[in-house]
Amino acid sequence: MGDVPLNDLGRGFAALEGELRSTVDEVLSSGWYVLGPQHDAFEREFAAAVGAAHCVGVGNGTDALELALLSVGCRPGDQILTAANAGMYTTTAALKAGLVPRFADVDPDTLLLTAATVEPALTAATKAVVVTHLYGRLAEVGPLRELCAGRGIPLIEDCAQAAGAVSDEGPAGSLADVAAFSFFPTKNLGALGDAGAVVTDDPERAALVRSLRQYGWSAKYTATVPRGRNSRLDELQAAVLRTKLPHLAGWNARRREIVGRYATALEHGPRRMVHGDAAGSPAYVGHLAVLRSPSRDADRAALAAAGIRTDVHYPVPDHRQPVLAEAAAGISLPVTEQAAAEILTVPCFAEMTDAEVDRVCHALAAL
Repeated sequence: MGDVPLNDLGRGFAALEGELRSTVDEVLSSGWYVLGPQHDAFEREFAAAVGAAHCVGVGNGTDALELALLSVGCRPGDQILTAANAGMYTTTAALKAGLVPRFADVDPDTLLLTAATVEPALTAATKAVVVTHLYGRLAEVGPLRELCAGRGIPLIEDCAQAAGAVSDEGPAGSLADVAAFSFFPTKNLGALGDAGAVVTDDPERAALVRSLRQYGWSAKYTATVPRGRNSRLDELQAAVLRTKLPHLAGWNARRREIVGRYATALEHGPRRMVHGDAAGSPAYVGHLAVLRSPSRDADRAALAAAGIRTDVHYPVPDHRQPVLAEAAAGISLPVTEQAAAEILTVPCFAEMTDAEVDRVCHALAAL
């Protein structure tokens, strides 16, 4: 009996092999590989799924975040505010755009930004706030949106881990001024390589992102918009994403089920699933199954001995990253820092077998 993997992308391919091979063959034989009919169709279909007026496909999720920041008017030297517990992806995008990242602490229960954690971290220099829907759970965007609107600050959603999540207000990607998605292969909606998208209701913002993703062109070979680059969603990845999109809701339901079972297995001990309380809610899509433990290293060793693969998402908060050592000196985020020492990711993907879920539950209950 082998280990239970943290994820197994090969199983996802096998489940859709016929559809995916047919899709790839169609693109290969079309002779059109960039900004073609598959790309245009995916933009329309994903915008409809998200509940936004416009979707702009780009090369990856980090580019999506950077372009979203540029689309709301951020310019080199501007300060942006975000969380420090989400893998440094927003921070990386901000640094690439020449922006200055500043960090707010997170809610101790959800590990998400809230209006209450963001408000004291805002300054007169804050030009945008980026809220990450971490591990697949939607942040409570309404109060954040009200707070930011009252200060004239654009709000950006990082939806990389929340494709398909839906709250009472609407789907991930429809709740702020603009949103960024990643379709990295491990995401709930994953391509067969890098891919991303920016979604918005604002036609001018969408037009700006379309220009920025292709050299800053206003017309072919005429570069008008500063900070343009080459970041296009290619036909192959667009076609793959179109093939997978109708399956997303079912995959997300399976992920919620798995996390719910883990939460039940842990309910009588000191450990808990970070978002186990939301496992029955469509506002949670189980991107990562993360628990908090007072003895993470010992638990990780025990799970490894039981044949359960684990990881940590994410071990180093942004404000403790070496690249920010000087700029972030003296910053204290107590909730973020404590969580970084306690979090542990256990297996969760839609193709897990019930027997594998049982093995993980048994191992968790034994901790």
